Amino acid sequence: MTLTVAELSESALLARIFPRLKGSESVLLGPGDDAAVLAAPDGRMVVSIDTQVQDKDFRLQWPNGYRTTGYDVGFKAAAQNLSDINAMGAVPTSLVVSLTLPGTTEVAWVEGLAEGLVAAIEELGATDCSVAGGDLSAGAEIVVTVAVMGSLEGRAPVLRSGARVGDVLALAGSAGVAAAGWALLEGPTPSSKFTPAMADAARDFCHPRPPLAAGPAAALAGATAMMDVSDGLLRDAARIAAASGVRVDLDPAALGAFVDKMAPIAAVVGANPWAWVLSGGEDHGLLATFADVAQLPAGFTAIGSIMPGDGSLPSVTVAGGDASGFGVGTAGWDHFAV
Repeated sequence: MTLTVAELSESALLARIFPRLKGSESVLLGPGDDAAVLAAPDGRMVVSIDTQVQDKDFRLQWPNGYRTTGYDVGFKAAAQNLSDINAMGAVPTSLVVSLTLPGTTEVAWVEGLAEGLVAAIEELGATDCSVAGGDLSAGAEIVVTVAVMGSLEGRAPVLRSGARVGDVLALAGSAGVAAAGWALLEGPTPSSKFTPAMADAARDFCHPRPPLAAGPAAALAGATAMMDVSDGLLRDAARIAAASGVRVDLDPAALGAFVDKMAPIAAVVGANPWAWVLSGGEDHGLLATFADVAQLPAGFTAIGSIMPGDGSLPSVTVAGGDASGFGVGTAGWDHFAV
């Protein structure tokens, strides 16, 4: 018989979660007390928070039949938060997690979520990070909120507002892969019929892999601006443009490799691979600007340049023009868009 959370007390459920978590040197006092105690070696702490809501950010069962595991949600919850710390040029040190669960949620699903959190931390290379604590509550749907803390290790944070005219725009990580994965899970083809490339895209949507080494490396290399790409290149580049008072011009030739990678999957589902690359979100790559292409650290690809923002053009252009020329009519993910 399947055990659900309604059949356990809060203490009993926590007793199943805690052994799946691991500590780190940055967490001086972890789960078990009213609050955690964290180290802040240089007197500053970088903090970010993100939420996943059932049927808004993930489905328990997708149209193609795939069932989302607790491991999937835990991995993604950690990854997307670790990526935000990375975008500041910082190193993640600890997470705290809030879970809202319907009573019908299987205990094994919750145990998998704890394991997914730890797996993301370990596999993505956040070696000095661990889960420091959290909270449990009951509700009508699953809601997972993670707050992450990080250390700048003596460096200045890299902001969105530092891009300068003449800078090179570069990307570390992927573009369009998560959007392809989402389209596949929303489609009619069961996962058992996926090609290897399709399976990889679906996996990367469920388990994003932000390049955590790239943020600190970019900060050390003199990056002038940075941000996580969670809502698509167009929307997130526009945020750098707005914060910095510039225009971002994307180079379609440089983006061609990303488009070519997605083209076979796009052909299967009848999609435009340019739309996935330019406006698909949740890859959690790292967008950064540098004064010179020679500064780009390993793993970064130059994909555009920073131009004067004079109001006569959109804040983000592709080869100097509107993205509609590439069949892209929307500018990325918006939680409140109809």
